[in-house]
Amino acid sequence: MNLSIVDLAPVPDGGTATEAYENTVELARTAEKLGYSRFWVAEHHGMADSIASTTPETLIAYLAAETDDIRLGSGTVLLNHYQPFKVAETFAGLDALAPGRVDLGLGRATGIPAADRALGTRRRKENPDEDHAEKIDATVTHLSDGFPDGHPYAELQLPRSADDVPEVWVLGSSPSSAEIAGSLGLRYCFAGFIRPNLAERAFETYRDAFDPSSVGAGPDEPEGMLATNVACAETDGDAARLRATAEATYERLRRGDVGRPSTVEDAIDELGGVPEPTPNPLPDGDWPRSISGSPETVADLLEQLTDRVGVDDVIVQNIIADHDDVLRSHELIADGFGR
Repeated sequence: MNLSIVDLAPVPDGGTATEAYENTVELARTAEKLGYSRFWVAEHHGMADSIASTTPETLIAYLAAETDDIRLGSGTVLLNHYQPFKVAETFAGLDALAPGRVDLGLGRATGIPAADRALGTRRRKENPDEDHAEKIDATVTHLSDGFPDGHPYAELQLPRSADDVPEVWVLGSSPSSAEIAGSLGLRYCFAGFIRPNLAERAFETYRDAFDPSSVGAGPDEPEGMLATNVACAETDGDAARLRATAEATYERLRRGDVGRPSTVEDAIDELGGVPEPTPNPLPDGDWPRSISGSPETVADLLEQLTDRVGVDDVIVQNIIADHDDVLRSHELIADGFGR
């Protein structure tokens, strides 16, 4: 199994974005040392008190200079905020800085209304799926020099490496995003920490819709990755305590309360106790938003989840307040897979 990490650059309690970015750099270096395949950074807006990852392209450029060979990418660029040419131009430039190491993950999401207004984003569109597919297709076509002679964009040139173009992924949490990825012949990553119960349907939709890219921007066959939230510690019980922060965060999100993750102790108080360890094996049909366990348990759980959807790649997110616990969790996950 290929293991990867997606990071939100969480701001430490009482800290600054500078400290958050320092932690992200340390985590990326750790991931590279441990043999993780990819390190992606997220895009969130209007949450500066808790999340510093607002511009993945900025972090990717810096991380490329601070690491040697791990793949770096966006998880995700929110394409509904931007024009395809600018995104393609930016990531072609990043690929020129770090040839063969850059992933362009494309997705969509609306944030707080003020941030969307400031970004000039229309929250309501008549055909949102069609619009998203068209913007992804345009971005990929720019990257691949795929516009035919006579097209208004055919003469546009991008800065690029001599080797290839960024690897493009469509990120989503629904069958509609899966269908877009498949119909455009691109790689697909499903956000299992958002709507996990749709994972199997989404990957089935992706494979059924798959048609190789007309501009050669994707794989010859369907290629997918599952994103999931994981907390790992030395024992299943310790890991369940660590997972309390994620569970408390999800409970708050259901109430519309977006803020900094709680400490483990505060999260346990919010939940009224320590969460039960994630059962292993997972019951049939059970798709938790977050899993936890010892290295051996986590490895078993991830094998079960990937077997259900037929992929060999997992990208791990976590919601853990303490940076040392984050580092240790990823070290133990790697241990579980013999890294």
